[in-house]
Amino acid sequence: MTRFLQRFTVFALVAAAASAVAEERPNILFIYTDDQSYRTVSCYEDSEPWAETPHIDALAAKGVRFTHAYVGTWCMPSRTTMLTGLHQYGVETMRMEPPYPGATYDPETCVFWPSLLRRHGYHTAQIGKWHAGNDAGHGRDWDHQIVWNRPRHPDNAPNYYYDQLVSVDGGEPFVAPGYSTDNYTSWALDYIRGKTREEGKPWYLWLCYGGVHAPYTPAERHLGDYPGVTVSTPTDIYPPRAGKPAYMQTVAAWEKGPTGEPVLSDRAIGSEVGDDPERDRGRTLSEWSRQYHQAVRALDEGVGALVAALEETGQLDNTLVVLTADQGYAWGQHGFRAKLAPYDANIRGPLVFSMPGTLPEGAVCRIPVGGADIPPTLLRFAGMELPWEMHGHDLLPLLHDSAADWPHTTMMPFTADKFGADCDVVPPPPGNRHRAGVPWYVMVVEPGWKYVRTLEADEPEELYDLATDPEELDNLAPDPSHRERLERLREAAIAELRRTGAKMVDSLPPTSTGAR
Repeated sequence: MTRFLQRFTVFALVAAAASAVAEERPNILFIYTDDQSYRTVSCYEDSEPWAETPHIDALAAKGVRFTHAYVGTWCMPSRTTMLTGLHQYGVETMRMEPPYPGATYDPETCVFWPSLLRRHGYHTAQIGKWHAGNDAGHGRDWDHQIVWNRPRHPDNAPNYYYDQLVSVDGGEPFVAPGYSTDNYTSWALDYIRGKTREEGKPWYLWLCYGGVHAPYTPAERHLGDYPGVTVSTPTDIYPPRAGKPAYMQTVAAWEKGPTGEPVLSDRAIGSEVGDDPERDRGRTLSEWSRQYHQAVRALDEGVGALVAALEETGQLDNTLVVLTADQGYAWGQHGFRAKLAPYDANIRGPLVFSMPGTLPEGAVCRIPVGGADIPPTLLRFAGMELPWEMHGHDLLPLLHDSAADWPHTTMMPFTADKFGADCDVVPPPPGNRHRAGVPWYVMVVEPGWKYVRTLEADEPEELYDLATDPEELDNLAPDPSHRERLERLREAAIAELRRTGAKMVDSLPPTSTGAR
């Protein structure tokens, strides 16, 4: 038995024993960034060649990096999945309610697993952005919380980087001075060093950065970074886009500027938090991308500071560090400046697991995985059996062997702003669309291939060879030579919907070829 499996077995046995010694169970630091594409991380293939993330790169060098991680489609669904292990349609009683981004749920029906981790002897904490219901769960899910609760304070919800209204341990909210990314890092460092947690207990910290969400504001110290950089214009930044569904023919966030380089179109200005028509009119794609990457720099510094604190306090060897993002973000690809859509440019993010001495170091896993796989993996590390049937799968086999046989289907469903029973039936347009115009869909990814079914009548299915066509430009679904693969992945999507209890599987609208 390898040292990794021996140690993991010890974790499970110790956690189950009534006399367990706390320090034998691993701490878990779960770093969760916002709208951060895999392309921003310099150790990832296809990152911008000028991007620099030395601390995230170092974390990956000491752990396992997943190249194809599909954690979520936008802020709220990804977070509800992280808290429940369920896709949107499985998160019962969760629903949005005005004003945006307000949301409500019944905590007795919609249980978040950190509450069970507390009962299991862990000290639990959540720091940073909250977007999963007005009730942030202090005292039930979290022993310690410093929270920017966007649903509870909608007027403050645009304040991603400055003047955030935060609450400490359920207390009265106050405006926190300073740059939010740095604030979150500082508060997390206090926690790691023991200032805000109970000594003698293993701990779980979910650190939810607001960066690099719009308005993509860099820290002042990074405003001069990446001088003079330019980015390539994506191939299909302008319509038409052959082989793609009808809604994709109307995506037009960019237009040609006076020099030929794309600039944000007038129709797109105002579609994201912090847009200013006067300031943003005429800004080029390169200028936008540079600003976005500048804002990532403080996130990278935060990762470095957190890992250093773990090492300084002697906790590094007994702390699982996980870094990912709620989803990625497109800059010009397929015409977008957005997330949501089922293309890698829009939703694919980084994912790294690191625990020196326990996990392999410098491993790269190219098997696609999903956000629903993360909660069961964290619970297994904590030595817990799953408290309910989760939609994802424990990633332990892939963490041990990045080329292991993986028999599971990796699926990403998108049901816009609907959850639970509100997803039982696929509604006709426009009820099946997010306010940004993207309709419901089901996406399945396997090594080298992606299948997408838009849940709108008479739309084409999509099939992409990710190895030869990573930009997802050539839809192979109509090609007779790929019919067998298309049918297999279509059936895999339906089977996965059924396995995970998605009632909408019985109301899927027909595709353009009549497939049900």
